[in-house]
Amino acid sequence: MYFKRILIACTVVLALACAPRTGIRRCSPQKAGMDPSRLALIDSAVNASIGHGDAPGAVVGIVHNGVLVYEKAFGNKSLVPSVEPMTVENMFDLASLSKCVGTTISIMQLVESGKVRLVDPVSRYIPGFKPWRSDEGETVEITVQHLLTHSSGLDAYIDVSAYVATYGPGTSNELVDYIATCLGRNTRPGTKMVYSCLNFVTLQAIIERVTGERLCDYAQREIFDALGLKHTCYFPLDRELSALVQLCAPTEVQEDGLPLQGVVHDPIARIINRGNSGNAGVFSNVEDLAVISAALLNGGSWNGRRILSPQTVRKMFEVPVVNDPSVARALGWDTLYLSPYTSGDIFELEHLRGHTGYTGTSIILDPDTSTAVIILTNRVHPVDTGSVARLRSTVASIAASAIR
Repeated sequence: MYFKRILIACTVVLALACAPRTGIRRCSPQKAGMDPSRLALIDSAVNASIGHGDAPGAVVGIVHNGVLVYEKAFGNKSLVPSVEPMTVENMFDLASLSKCVGTTISIMQLVESGKVRLVDPVSRYIPGFKPWRSDEGETVEITVQHLLTHSSGLDAYIDVSAYVATYGPGTSNELVDYIATCLGRNTRPGTKMVYSCLNFVTLQAIIERVTGERLCDYAQREIFDALGLKHTCYFPLDRELSALVQLCAPTEVQEDGLPLQGVVHDPIARIINRGNSGNAGVFSNVEDLAVISAALLNGGSWNGRRILSPQTVRKMFEVPVVNDPSVARALGWDTLYLSPYTSGDIFELEHLRGHTGYTGTSIILDPDTSTAVIILTNRVHPVDTGSVARLRSTVASIAASAIR
């Protein structure tokens, strides 16, 4: 059922009929099968959110049937140190969206190539990685699948200041050892969902040990470059600044009075992993995320460029039956059953997948209608006080109502 309405015949016709730029093709909502008058309601919703102080600016993209039918920038890219208007070319710190477009796709590529198994214990790749242990002495190994579904039982986060006081900054190897041997194992694996950045730092370690290279380098070659993306990358802090940094929407102002720009906001990713991290660190813009979304909705390929097989995409979007039903997470993706503040009120939830990022980013993918909703904001600029929860829901509902 998953692919019955994905690979519909009109997608090919639309792709040929719509004018290309770089990356994904654009065309009018009418040609793609959406109501332009409905999509126009997004403008007032975003402007109202910005006027309320939820974020300084935003970029919104709607993909339908393989083409970008709505793409618009609102408000300002920055308020500090100067006011600059937002453009659709601007790149955003994706925060936890990095878990999906970077880490999850990378690990699923290794799964489909036979280098990693979902049922493998983490200890196969990280020797000494502690299992969960009951009060009676029963032990259960944490698996790759547990990490992807946030059902490992690991702590949600760490006190970065306390960690750095002991181990120092830039100690990614020590962090993996800390997770392996010191971190809490709080629940039996597979029985409870506790969203944890440490799950994806651990997945990063698995990817790097299997491939022999850093996650940022592997994902750049095998995902971003493979799809022909020009404005998607990690910004490791040990490299010279890229010219792309100037396109980045800044995030939170630091003690020196300047905001982070082209430097990941998340403390684990920035302070400990120095920009190369499994939980955060990818920067991208609306066009590139539209390409990634279209590829996933098209069974893992876009314009002859394949990053995953159709069966692997379907597996990635499934909720593992071996987990307790309360976990309700797909592999790396939120099912949105428990997130109406992201999915809105109109989309049917059964096959809806998506994710949010702390900085104010989100993607919703609806395979049933071949639709993606992309919202990019820097709600943490200049200070971490904005909230775009209502905006996410409102835009999702408008987009769903525009589908003919």
